[in-house]
Amino acid sequence: MKPTHDNRWVKTITLSPPSLGDNTADADRLETALKKALGTRTVHMDPGLLKQLPARLREWDYRATTVLFKDAGGAGILVHLAAPDTTKALCGLAVDLGTTRVVLRIIDLCTGKHRGESVFDNPQIAIGPDVLARIHHVEKPGGLDQLNRLITDGINSRLRDLCNRCGISPENIHMVSVAGNTAMTHLMMGLNPRWMIREPYIPAVNRPDVFKTTELGIDVHPGARALIFPNVGSYFGGDLIAGILYCDMDQREETAILVDVGTNAEVVLGNRNWMMACAGAAGPALEGGVTRMGTTAGPGVIDRITIDANSLAIDIHTIENRPPRGICGSGVIDLAAALFQSNMIDIRGKLIADRCGDRFRIKDGLGHLTIVPADQSATGEDLGVTQADLDSLIRSKAAMYTILETITDSVGIRQQELETFFVAGTFGAYIDPRSAITIGMIPDLPIASYHSLGNSSLGGASRVLADPGCFDRINRIRDGITYLELNVNQDFMNRFSAAKFLPHTDRSRFPSVTVPANGNRPGRP
Repeated sequence: MKPTHDNRWVKTITLSPPSLGDNTADADRLETALKKALGTRTVHMDPGLLKQLPARLREWDYRATTVLFKDAGGAGILVHLAAPDTTKALCGLAVDLGTTRVVLRIIDLCTGKHRGESVFDNPQIAIGPDVLARIHHVEKPGGLDQLNRLITDGINSRLRDLCNRCGISPENIHMVSVAGNTAMTHLMMGLNPRWMIREPYIPAVNRPDVFKTTELGIDVHPGARALIFPNVGSYFGGDLIAGILYCDMDQREETAILVDVGTNAEVVLGNRNWMMACAGAAGPALEGGVTRMGTTAGPGVIDRITIDANSLAIDIHTIENRPPRGICGSGVIDLAAALFQSNMIDIRGKLIADRCGDRFRIKDGLGHLTIVPADQSATGEDLGVTQADLDSLIRSKAAMYTILETITDSVGIRQQELETFFVAGTFGAYIDPRSAITIGMIPDLPIASYHSLGNSSLGGASRVLADPGCFDRINRIRDGITYLELNVNQDFMNRFSAAKFLPHTDRSRFPSVTVPANGNRPGRP
């Protein structure tokens, strides 16, 4: 019995044919080879595969192509059996199950290469834009089933289109991996998340098993299996576990930090020996909801802003160079940094009216600053920020910095000692670290320390389909994390108050940031 040793879930197995001197049953014969190939003590085979086994093995001269997987306990699973010379595509589906957007990626299980991707808005937005609204909707009759159907139907519909583009059928998909925050994965599994938002904030499950995709309502091969990435708790989900896997934090000698800004700002600090994690409500404002014109990243959304120090002319860049229709988190951070460096806001983030010139006006008792005039915007209306928007940003950046300060202090590490700072998600893809440092949102580290991971949730979900060695790492990562509860941290509010200035009340923390000459000048509240 000679299994191949390629590092994939797809393996071609060669068995010794039975004889009078070796009357081992077909299933036992195959199981012995599969246990050796997977390095497991047991291998499960569905009854449907067992029924095919005797005829298939003899037809194929005791050679077969197998698609394998594992369950949460580490036991092997025979997912699919095919001819040794099969030309049919054997694929997996990685899912980044975001609150706002969902990304599907098809992986060739034989090569580990990507065959195609699809990105779409989470259909549950029709019920509510955020996690809280959706969890409250669960309380309504049929609410949980409705949310569950929206996401499964959305995935199935987009998957059919994606498969057509890739020249395959959904039946060519034999395994699925899903990474998302705790609430989103609960809704996909049809589990009630209501207790996640009620003290003491307990999810229904932290470590889901490997499911049959038919149990989740995902329309792929009927024998396919789905891995739902585990979560640490209500506010630290499988998307962060996937991110840790993707950037190999669990295998690094040096201590690194990973920040993902989404529904919350979620932070992991650690290395191969230990990991500390926490989450806080800095995310929504930085994600795009901080301003009236705020939105998530997309075509026509402002992602970069500069202001000329002399003329105070505002220069913008939009995604795909489309006419501006809004601003995303990275653009808001750029804007605040540019306004501060240009002396248009003071150290409290208050607009300085005479510096803002004709762009400034009072409306409904609030200061307004026009960034893009109506005749230059895609909406036909002025795009700008209010004093309330800037106040919200100051609170968000203060919360972000305080989360980072609290987690590093909890393990006795100075922020300046960090050599690697990973920034994940769409936020990480667009953020300019220099702007974030200027407003005191992230530590004043060398720019080379900052690394954008892009969609690390999708990256981690993809890796486990391409590399079986990643499967066992997932539970080791999950079990190796210590969660720091910020709600009961006595120093958090004191640190938060100190961080509500630009860049900080303690300017020695930001030596590279030049505070404008009139930076202490009070602006208009």
